[in-house]
Amino acid sequence: MFLGAIDVHFTWIDWVVVALYMGLTTWIGHLMSGKAATVKDFFLGGRSMPWWAVSGSMIATEISALTFIGVPGAVFALKGDWTYLQWGVGSVIARGIVGYWLVPLYYRKEIYSPYDFMGNRLGEGVRRLVTVLFSMGAILGQSVRVLVTALILQTVTPLSMNTCIWAIGGFAVVWTLMGGMRTVIWTDVIQFCVFVLGGVLALGWLVGHLGWNEIVAINTGVPLPDGGSVDKMRIFDFTAPWTDKMLNYTFWVGVIAMPFQNLAAFGTDQLNAQRMFCCGSEKDARKAMLWSSVSLVTTLLMLAVGSGLFAWYQVKGMTPDEAAAFAQDPNNVFPVWITTVLPVGLTGLILAGAFAAAISSLDSVLAALSQTTLSAVLGRKKMECEEGSARMVKLSRMMVVMWAVFLSLFAIWLEGERRESGSKNLIDLAFGMVSYTYGPLLGILLAAILPGKKSLEGVLLGVVVSVGLVAWMRPELPSLLAAMGLPVAWLVESRPQIAFPWMFPVNALITLGCAMLPLGKSIRVGREHD
Repeated sequence: MFLGAIDVHFTWIDWVVVALYMGLTTWIGHLMSGKAATVKDFFLGGRSMPWWAVSGSMIATEISALTFIGVPGAVFALKGDWTYLQWGVGSVIARGIVGYWLVPLYYRKEIYSPYDFMGNRLGEGVRRLVTVLFSMGAILGQSVRVLVTALILQTVTPLSMNTCIWAIGGFAVVWTLMGGMRTVIWTDVIQFCVFVLGGVLALGWLVGHLGWNEIVAINTGVPLPDGGSVDKMRIFDFTAPWTDKMLNYTFWVGVIAMPFQNLAAFGTDQLNAQRMFCCGSEKDARKAMLWSSVSLVTTLLMLAVGSGLFAWYQVKGMTPDEAAAFAQDPNNVFPVWITTVLPVGLTGLILAGAFAAAISSLDSVLAALSQTTLSAVLGRKKMECEEGSARMVKLSRMMVVMWAVFLSLFAIWLEGERRESGSKNLIDLAFGMVSYTYGPLLGILLAAILPGKKSLEGVLLGVVVSVGLVAWMRPELPSLLAAMGLPVAWLVESRPQIAFPWMFPVNALITLGCAMLPLGKSIRVGREHD
């Protein structure tokens, strides 16, 4: 690591600011949480949360420290630009579909998760299957957020990455156990405000010292080692999919593939959907979902910060330690800049906001994993019958701790794999990890909604084929096989040459198609299954 000479810039005053901020946020969250006397209180906030708070919580969960650190790092990288913003088109489309189509379906009957809805339509076997898929996807996707937060903590401390990961997991458990979803949502709102404030202050500092015109000029026509150049503030790329199938950030990926990804994220991922169920009415849930599109403004803000950071180091230069840290991982650039450039105290506030934003995302997924696990193991009826019992609340809290340990262990493994493979784009890593499960989950949801006969055997076949396709395309399986001493060259050489975002629609349609096959006992959609 090259950060040893950088952490000295993070003074005791900054640590005091971090401690005060984290303590104050914890105290406010505890005050706002109320008493989690029932499972409904713990997981759904008593269905009494205001829509604007739920919307802010959705945004905070979506952006988290991954956007705060990963987006500027991606722009700062050699060929980085703003084309990631094109994916926002698909996000807006999907939120509209969720708000006007899925929310009414979910609110017709009191349920705890989309998996209850799918189970009611397709049977208990499907409920358990989608719960397993969600748990798998949550561990894969959220482990990247743990890594991002650990990267920030490692920048300002001499601690190892593994120690940072365990510390973050422990704090997330504390926040989750304080009061369930009420605490999660209210702390999310606080983090969202500080997160945006940090981005605005950083961009203001960069513009104030360099000037916006200078930033734009430096980011235009940046020469590359191969003789080409890149416009680091380019937004649109209209390259046709068949011209270069490996491009992730194009307009066509944004408007065709990413609506499927976001429909799965907001409609089937309990991490996001759980917030909708915390609203008191269908109308409030729709408003919360639609207004969460404001997150695109935050993404735009952090893209601008990334361009500002690139211009800053072009003009001001960098120390040998900074150059080494950025060469090792471009995601170091923003936390290092905050630590070494901003005034004492302000550094602590902004990084405290980043810590808290990341932890608020983690406590959200821990609550969601706990709820879906209990629902799958005990069944929805038993949960409803015993929702007010001390035993059920205790079990919920035990599940939170169990999942926190598992998530931390997987994050440690993933960091080792990331370092070995040289993967540096955290945004691609995060979206790539959820590509294993989002397509199958969306396909099962569509099977539960669309008329016609479906079968559990067909759904299982679709899931196996879909997950297998992603495993074939992604580097994780070859790495695992290589660690076991098995040959992997054949797997890598036969890998399909296609950008991973296209697997969201492909796998959703594969799963839906297989669900319609006449395999085993068929279930006609529309029949309720208790």
